[in-house]
Amino acid sequence: MILTVTLNTALDLTYRVPALKPHASHRITEVTERPGGKGVNVARVLAALGHEVTVTGFTGGATGRTVQDQLTTTPGLVDALVPVTGSTRRTIAVVDDQTGDTTQLNEPGPTITPAEWSAFQETYEDLLAPASAVALCGSLPPGVPVGAYAGLIRLAKAAGVPVLLDTSGEPLRRGIAARPDIIKPNLDELSELTGSHEPLRGAQDARRRGAQSVVASLGTEGLLAVTPEGRWRATPPARIHGNPTGAGDSAVAGLLSGLAEQLPWPERLARAAALSAATVLAPVAGEFDRGAYEKLLAPVAVTAA
Repeated sequence: MILTVTLNTALDLTYRVPALKPHASHRITEVTERPGGKGVNVARVLAALGHEVTVTGFTGGATGRTVQDQLTTTPGLVDALVPVTGSTRRTIAVVDDQTGDTTQLNEPGPTITPAEWSAFQETYEDLLAPASAVALCGSLPPGVPVGAYAGLIRLAKAAGVPVLLDTSGEPLRRGIAARPDIIKPNLDELSELTGSHEPLRGAQDARRRGAQSVVASLGTEGLLAVTPEGRWRATPPARIHGNPTGAGDSAVAGLLSGLAEQLPWPERLARAAALSAATVLAPVAGEFDRGAYEKLLAPVAVTAA
């Protein structure tokens, strides 16, 4: 079983409009909703790849009940979310059909009490026992300590469970000191962490700060991995245009599935890059186009960096 942690779960709403114009009223042509938050997105992709996945984090209010109701319809996915008194947040993605661009609006999430945080940590420790890997993903809701991920990483390592960290800012800075097995920043997050705008130098610096392996998202340029076994770039066969929402989460799912299946790093990276590109091509934010994934997997170029 792979465990994904989403402390700031969400109900993701996607609105499509013919053209997005500031200071104007818009007629929405299509609305979709689905459970969200980075770890939930990762779990959905893992389940689609055939892995058993357990989702934990926080859920609350009517929005949280909607998230849980929809999670139960996903085969291979187990809901282990911890209830809180606050309401689960919503995120709104507005897709401009004219340009293909997406505007994202994210609520902050519920305030977590000390008792709720303690209850989550107890649940998390119990879930680590059967886990083959764990992903700690996304932002922290109000009330959760900024060093929360560092503590969760230490618990996973004490249980002998490999851990991937995908967050940003101070939670990433604190978390990396606990020596996660993998971190998966994008270029902006890596630059903020290390002060370097050159990806390879930044990834090497992130390893010196504590990460055992660093896989950086390079946008349309694919992925860069710096690991104890070597350094590689994984590049899709062509520049992909579409909605990038959730593409990084699909890359995390590819890395985790490859880790669980004990694939060599080049194969993990090819899978992650193909899943990421196939997510950009999907009609709904955060989903992946299976046909595109299967066509893109073989042509992904993985070269020494």
